[in-house]
Amino acid sequence: MFNPFERMIAFRYLRARKGERFVSVIAIFSLVGIALGVATLIIVMSVMNGFRQELLGRILGLNGHMSIASAQAGNLPDYGPLTERIRTLPGVVSATPLVEGQVLLTSEGGGASGGLARGIRPEDMAARRIIADNIRAGRLADFTGDDVVMIGTRMAARLGLTIGDRLTIISPQGRTTVLGTVPRLRAYRVVAMFEVGMNEYDSTFVFLPMAAAQTFFQTGDAATQIEVFVEDPLRARSVNTAIRAALGRPLRILDWQDANSSFFNAVKVERNVMFLILTLIIIVAAFNIVSSLIMLVKDKGRDIAVLRTMGATSGAVMRIFLLCGASVGVLGTAIGFLLGLVFCLNIENIRQFIQSLSGTELFSAEIYFLTQLPAVVDPNEVIQVVLMGLGLSLLATLYPSWRAARTDPVVMLRNE
Repeated sequence: MFNPFERMIAFRYLRARKGERFVSVIAIFSLVGIALGVATLIIVMSVMNGFRQELLGRILGLNGHMSIASAQAGNLPDYGPLTERIRTLPGVVSATPLVEGQVLLTSEGGGASGGLARGIRPEDMAARRIIADNIRAGRLADFTGDDVVMIGTRMAARLGLTIGDRLTIISPQGRTTVLGTVPRLRAYRVVAMFEVGMNEYDSTFVFLPMAAAQTFFQTGDAATQIEVFVEDPLRARSVNTAIRAALGRPLRILDWQDANSSFFNAVKVERNVMFLILTLIIIVAAFNIVSSLIMLVKDKGRDIAVLRTMGATSGAVMRIFLLCGASVGVLGTAIGFLLGLVFCLNIENIRQFIQSLSGTELFSAEIYFLTQLPAVVDPNEVIQVVLMGLGLSLLATLYPSWRAARTDPVVMLRNE
């Protein structure tokens, strides 16, 4: 597309000589602007992708893809046959009966915190890999008996608990006596601590063996719900329909899309808004290319006239200035692409380094739910950002190049 003569002239114009420094400085600012815009867009999109993926993985890994409860807001006394029937359905990976309830937690040191107590069978807990693979203290094998619990590391830190300490669980649903309603409470021994990496779970969830939870919540031999994991979380609603048809009884089934719809919709809207806002950085840099090229065309008016009188066509002149602007855009996009990828691959180390320098916490787990800053690079999005950077850069060169090609050499030489 560009012959050697056009490339030679274009690259000569890009090298600033004495008296032409200002135009070169504007071109450098344009290059830096495009590089920062592309890099920032890649980094922010990757962080948003990582944020969504990590939250989705932890939410679904701990809560299941859908929960099944009684339609009359009661318990499920026949949870055993129901669980086995659900496990045989196509698309279902596992089904786990649970006993769940809101509780108040206190420690011997005087700390107190609200929490969610879950009763689960020890064999089902061993199969829950997000918990079993993230035991930070104690042993999962000790999760048996009627007086043991397993808690998150952040709850342990908040209440000052270690392995072997006693955690008192208080249920708001107390027992009725002649003196009124007395809260139901019992002390349990901490045998293990887990850390799934999501602050809400590590600081809130308490796991008990199912028999102990049934005794504490006085459900008898019944479960409050059944958690179901499916092969494809995106097809959870079709499995929901199959479960209703197979069981043939009124049940309350809530899948993860309904339970977390507002949260993930908010993440999606924020991601789209951030994409639009950061695209403006690239657009501003593209306008810098326009201004630098217009100044370059004005500064090289006499050179353009000489080239035209020597036989250069208007198309050749246009291609020379297209190459000038495109070089800035391509180089800036390439630098931004590499900078964005390097930043994403080392984002957690960079965060720790900045925190150590500033002495402030840049990514609070209490606010963002996660203990580490995630980044997942989507190749399709990166390609889209790179193409957008190149496209805007090329579009920015069209008008100045067209003006250069329309320059009348006679008028320009007469004015000179």
